[in-house]
Amino acid sequence: MKKSILILSSLFLTIIMQGQIIPQPKLGVAPKVQIGKPLTFELKNGLKVMVVENHKLPRVSFSLTLDNDPYIQGDKKGVAEMTSTLLGSGTSKISKTAFNEEVDFLGANIKFGSNGASASTLSKYSGRVLELMADGALNPNFTQAEFDKEKEKLIEGLKANEKSVSAVAKRVVDVLTYGKNHPSGEYLSEATLKNVTLEDVRSNYNTYFVPSNAYLIIVGDVKFKETKKMVEKFFGSWKKATAPSVTYNDPKDVAQTQINFIDMPNAVQSEIAVVNISNLKMSDPDYFAVLIANQILGGDFNSYINMNLREVHAWTYGARTSISGDKRIGTFSASTQVRNAVTDSAVVEIMKEYKKIRTEKVAEDMLASVKAGYIGRFVMQIEKPQTVAGYALRIQSQGLSTDFYENYIKNISAVTADDVLRVANKYFLMDNSRIVIVGKASDVAPVLEKLKMPVFYFDKYGNPTAKPEFKKPVPAGITAKSVIENYLKAIGGEKAASVVKTILMNGTTTIPQAPSPLSFTSKIDIKGKLMVELAMGTMSLMKQVLNDKGGYVMQQGQRQNIEGATLVEMKAAAVPFEELSLVKKPGLTVESIESINGKDAYAIKNGKTILFYDVVSGLKLAESKIIEQGGKSITQTTNYGDYKEVKGVKVPFNIVQNVGFELDIKMSDVKINEGVSDSDFL
Repeated sequence: MKKSILILSSLFLTIIMQGQIIPQPKLGVAPKVQIGKPLTFELKNGLKVMVVENHKLPRVSFSLTLDNDPYIQGDKKGVAEMTSTLLGSGTSKISKTAFNEEVDFLGANIKFGSNGASASTLSKYSGRVLELMADGALNPNFTQAEFDKEKEKLIEGLKANEKSVSAVAKRVVDVLTYGKNHPSGEYLSEATLKNVTLEDVRSNYNTYFVPSNAYLIIVGDVKFKETKKMVEKFFGSWKKATAPSVTYNDPKDVAQTQINFIDMPNAVQSEIAVVNISNLKMSDPDYFAVLIANQILGGDFNSYINMNLREVHAWTYGARTSISGDKRIGTFSASTQVRNAVTDSAVVEIMKEYKKIRTEKVAEDMLASVKAGYIGRFVMQIEKPQTVAGYALRIQSQGLSTDFYENYIKNISAVTADDVLRVANKYFLMDNSRIVIVGKASDVAPVLEKLKMPVFYFDKYGNPTAKPEFKKPVPAGITAKSVIENYLKAIGGEKAASVVKTILMNGTTTIPQAPSPLSFTSKIDIKGKLMVELAMGTMSLMKQVLNDKGGYVMQQGQRQNIEGATLVEMKAAAVPFEELSLVKKPGLTVESIESINGKDAYAIKNGKTILFYDVVSGLKLAESKIIEQGGKSITQTTNYGDYKEVKGVKVPFNIVQNVGFELDIKMSDVKINEGVSDSDFL
């Protein structure tokens, strides 16, 4: 079945994902800043409190942070996550419903997690909101019913992420970088989550939700003396205790830069991460030079890597590097997403920019611009009371000198081109990095193996695995005609498919940066008419129409006509079941057997489209199409699943299209031969 989702406008997607160029501040004389200091006190139980008075607005915010050492959860990975989820589910004094209703009535916002809590409200309600936050944090009501409900939600979320290339990439990068026996290398799974009991949650809370390493930051329209009394009243009963001190082996970098490849057959883009271990601390003398070096290499839009991959080659929406100073072990990493066809080239160009910053001094104008940008952002933030409180917390938790931020501008200004060159060689380890790539092996792996570096293969959980078998031979007697006939039989038979004149599909999906789910509507007429629309509530985001006169895309009030070969191709595909015509089309061949989402599928090439049919069930699993955009060829893949019968014909109720991100559409309603009229295609 040829689904209209395949034809979603590339322009629409470009608009969604396109980055914005932010002009850098102009160079000038570095200003001197005076950084305020919070008023502080400490409770007998060890809770450290910081208060920043600011009376410009009648609002106040509270932030409780537990700065405990990370710990290994082992075969019960998920206990901390479950603790976070269950905190806020009412208290021993007030039910969850009553708690939430009062918070809503006060116009406040309160959140909880295993590492603390936060709240914000109007200052006139500050006392009651602080009391509610303290009650929720110190007197949680962990019930079996709530535990079972929240665990099921987490499991469903894990299942939904199994096909997500970005989710798999994040998990495997952490596993390979830190190791599974390190807190940062553990990953949540359905198996470990099922091991967690309600008693485990209670034990985790009692062990780690303690005041010894806790900081309470209060910012806003409050008076110190009154606030101190409230804190003593609401948090004074918190039992004094110390969280366990945890030690574990630090991870090590690889002896030689290598490619670690993870096969995701549904990927049309490769997730690339170049990673090495970093021991950078905020207290290190190198800290400010590293900040600047990172910004130059990949920290912002104008950086080496982003300008190369995005602006010069147009391979990605963005490429970035990151490194952060922390008292615990961290990483330096470069990351991006590129289409499969240029994965090997992107790796080469990333390493080229690594070499550049390690061997060539940065131009003085770029260095000056980057430093001016840092100073400008620092000055803009410094006047915010939340910033003052955050700086004070960081000084305490990271063991910084008390004048760290007073000297911030001076230290940024002092960074030289020689400093950038030196720290780049020390922290950006192009000879000892893991290049972790998650992508479609059959498209990507053969060319990666031509690069002059070792390639190792892993599964989606970071376990070593054999090199995947990219394509299998097609057994004798299997033809495109027999495969397509088998598909028609699998969906209900050629006769049943032939009586389908129209199909109406309604569903929902989500996209990055959208605040709420989108509605999806597709209407197809056997006469080559099509209407596809994505909407947010009553607002249409994109509408695409094919009719007797031609076709067009409408988005953001602008109309773009569909013409030429593109129109001809789209109209040919805009039918309920294109296989009814393909079964009679000469020249189609079964190219190979490929793995699609863990299932073997026959691959049939039809022009610029490859159709994949399940070897076992006969159902269509996916189709891959080459489209032209901006003078470049882009592969767009659509996956089909969750087939259900509607009026004697099986249709997919789940359609996932990879368009730089996964557009996962779940159908709620499918109608055959009803709900579609000519007026839908105007």
